[in-house]
Amino acid sequence: MSRNARGHKQRINSRMPFTLFQRLRKRDYILTVPGRAAHLPSQSYFTMPFRGFRSADKKAKQLVRTGTFRKPRKLLSQDYRTLLEVCLRTKKLFVDETFPAELRSIGFGDLLKKMPANIQWKRPHELEKNPQFYATNASRFDLHQGLSENCWFLAALASLTFHKDILANVVPQNQSFDKNYAGIFHFRFWRFGEWVDVVVDDQLPVTEDGRLIFVSSIHKNLFWGALLEKAYAKVCGSYEDMQIGQVSEALVDFTGGVNLSIKLEDSPPGLWDILVRAAYSGSLMGCQTLSGEERILENGLVAGHAYTLTGIRKVSSKSGSELLVRLRNPWGKIEWKGDWSDCSSKWDQLSLKERVLLRRTREDGEFWMSLEDFKTHFVELVICKLTPDLMSLENGKKWTLSMQTGSWVSGESAGGRMSFRETFSKNPQFRLKIKPGDSMEKFKNTCNVLVSLLQKQTHKHRNQSPPLYIGFSVFKVPHEYQHEKSKLPKKFFDTQSPVNMKCVFINEREVTQDFRLTPGDYVIVPSTADPDQECEFILRVFSRKHTLYAHGDQILCQKEIFDKQDEKIWEHYIVDFFQNHPEINIGQLQTLLNKKNWSNSRQTAVKFSLDGCKVIMAQLDLDTSGTLSLQEFRSLWKRLITYQEMFQKRDVNKSGHINLKDLQAIAETKGIKLSNRFSNLMATRYGDSSLKLTFENFVCFMLRLEINGEVFHNLSRDGKGIYLQESEWMMLTLYS
Repeated sequence: MSRNARGHKQRINSRMPFTLFQRLRKRDYILTVPGRAAHLPSQSYFTMPFRGFRSADKKAKQLVRTGTFRKPRKLLSQDYRTLLEVCLRTKKLFVDETFPAELRSIGFGDLLKKMPANIQWKRPHELEKNPQFYATNASRFDLHQGLSENCWFLAALASLTFHKDILANVVPQNQSFDKNYAGIFHFRFWRFGEWVDVVVDDQLPVTEDGRLIFVSSIHKNLFWGALLEKAYAKVCGSYEDMQIGQVSEALVDFTGGVNLSIKLEDSPPGLWDILVRAAYSGSLMGCQTLSGEERILENGLVAGHAYTLTGIRKVSSKSGSELLVRLRNPWGKIEWKGDWSDCSSKWDQLSLKERVLLRRTREDGEFWMSLEDFKTHFVELVICKLTPDLMSLENGKKWTLSMQTGSWVSGESAGGRMSFRETFSKNPQFRLKIKPGDSMEKFKNTCNVLVSLLQKQTHKHRNQSPPLYIGFSVFKVPHEYQHEKSKLPKKFFDTQSPVNMKCVFINEREVTQDFRLTPGDYVIVPSTADPDQECEFILRVFSRKHTLYAHGDQILCQKEIFDKQDEKIWEHYIVDFFQNHPEINIGQLQTLLNKKNWSNSRQTAVKFSLDGCKVIMAQLDLDTSGTLSLQEFRSLWKRLITYQEMFQKRDVNKSGHINLKDLQAIAETKGIKLSNRFSNLMATRYGDSSLKLTFENFVCFMLRLEINGEVFHNLSRDGKGIYLQESEWMMLTLYS
C-alpha cells in the first residue's frame, strides 16, 4: 500500500491549527508526492455547497439548481427513480452500460495483473440465498479490503459507520433486494463542490468459486459496502483508479466537510485536547503511516497504510494516567504489537472493569496504543468536520461559507507562484473582507479564517489526472487599493508581503490552511507552482463573518452554517463544572443530569433519581473509584442525547413512557434482537407495574445493554461465548 498513504503535506496546517499565525521567512516551498505529474483541463461542473446551508443572499440562492444535497446532480444524467420504474415495468434487471461488467471497469494496468483467472460478474442473488443490502447496526468491523489497494477509502468508510446520519446520506436506506428490487442501486458523494447521485447495477466481480474480489463483508449476505465501492469506482473511472489516495480525500467526498490535517512529528502541544473535542463533536478521523514500500513492520503496523481512529481514552494505571488512542486496520487483521496492544502486560495495571470494557482479545484489526507511540509511528492525522468550529475557540451561532470556481488558463490566468514576479499578478484574485465577529474580545480582535483550495479531477480516470502542485497566498490590502475594482496590478505584489509568509505548494487534491486575521480587506491568490499549467479549482473560505468578491466587483455564492449552539452551551457548562469538581460523585452526577430538560415540551419534566444515578455510575465508572471523570461523563452525555432521540421518536403520544414493542424496536436499531422472554425480564426489572419504561429507566436499560454487549465482544475470542473467572463474573454482575 506504499502508494496509498501519501505523506509529506505542508507543515503549516499541523503546526498551527489553533494558534496565532506566526510570521515566517518569506519563501515558497514545494513538497513532492511521488508519482505525480501535470495534467490537462477538462469540462467543469457548476459547483454547489453541501447539505445544511441556508442562503445568505437571494441572488446566490437563485443560482442553486442542481448539485445540492436535496437535488444532487445525476452523474451521466442517470436518474435512479426513472431507471428503477422502467426496470420494474419491463420486469428486467438493470444493466449499467456506462460502467459495464467488463474488465475495463476494473482497470487497464497493474491491478489486472493481480486478478484471478476467469473473473465472473454476479448479482448478490446468485451468490447468497438471502442477500441483504444494509444492516441498521453497520459497524467498523463489517468490511474487509479486497485486492484493490484502497485502504484510504476503507479507513474513511469505517469512520463513517460511527455516524449513522452521515452514512445514510451517502447510502440511501430505502433500497433492498426484496421490495422493488430491479438490480439497481444509488449512492451520493460530494464531488468538487457539489453533491452527485451515482447509479450502479449490482453485478459484482467474483472468483470462480463466488468470492468477492474487492470489498466484502464479514456477513457474507451483506452487500452495501461492495456496491458503495463500485459506485465510487465509477466516479473515479475504474476500480484501479481507487488505488492511490488519502483518507482526507474520501472523508471530504463522503461529507462535503472540511479537513484539519496535523503532521504528527510537529503536532501541537494540545493534541489530546484536539482529539477530545473532535471525538465529542462527532468528527471523522483517519491517519496514515509513513509512505514507502508496502510491508508489515516488526511492530505489527503496515508501512504506507491508512488506518481509522476509532476512539480515545484516558486510563488510570498503577503508574499514573495514560492517554490512549484506538485504531483499526481496514484489512480486518494485522495489529500493533507494542504497549497497550491486545497481549500487552500494560493492561494488568488497570482495574478489572476498565480492562474488560476496553481490551479486545480478538484479531479483528483494532487495537489501542499510547498517544506518544501514535505520534512516533504515524505521520499524519486527518480530522474531517462538517462545520469549522473544531478549528476555532470562538463562541458563535453561525459560520459563513463562500465558495466559487475558478481556473488557471495558460497565457491568461496561470501565472505560477510568487517567485515568477512578471506573471504572478495574472493569477485569479479573490477579494476577502473580514468583518468583526460576534465573540472576538477573547482573541485580541482577530477572526479565525479557514481557506481551502481544491483542484478538480480533469480526466475521466482519476489516476490519469494526477494533481498539480497548488497553493495560495493571502495579502492584506492597504487603504489605497481597497477601491480597486479590477485585478490588483503587478506593482502591488512587488511591494506587499503575504500574510502566509510560508506558502507551501503540494501535489495534492486539496490545500487547506487556517489563519488569525484582523478585520479588514485581503486578497487571496490561488496559483499553481509553475506558470501556464491549466486546471480548474474551487476556493472555499470559512469564517464567522466575511464577504468574498471576484476581482473586487462580483458578489459570490455565500451560505451560512449554524453551529449546534445548544451543544456548545452545555459543553461550556460541563467543562466549567468539572474545573471545580475534577471527579464527580453520584450526588454531583444527579445535579448535572437534572440541569437539562430531557423531556418533550408536552411531557412532565424528567428528573433522574439518586438510585438511577447509582445504576448509571456503576455502568460507566471504569476504574471503580465511585466517581466519574470529565471523559467518562462526556461519554455518558453523548449516549444520553442519542437515547433521548430514540425515546421521543417511539413515544408518539408524548406519554413519557415506552412499551415492550418499542423496547424491542429500539434494540433492533442497535443490531440486537431481543426475545419476548428477555424483553419481559428487562421490562420487569426496569419498568413500572404496567411494564412501561420511563426515560430514566430506559437510559439504565440501554446503558446495560450496550456496555454488556461491548464487554462480550471484547472478551469473546470466537464471537460465540466467553470464559470468566469468578472474580470477573462477580464484578460484572453484582457491581452493574
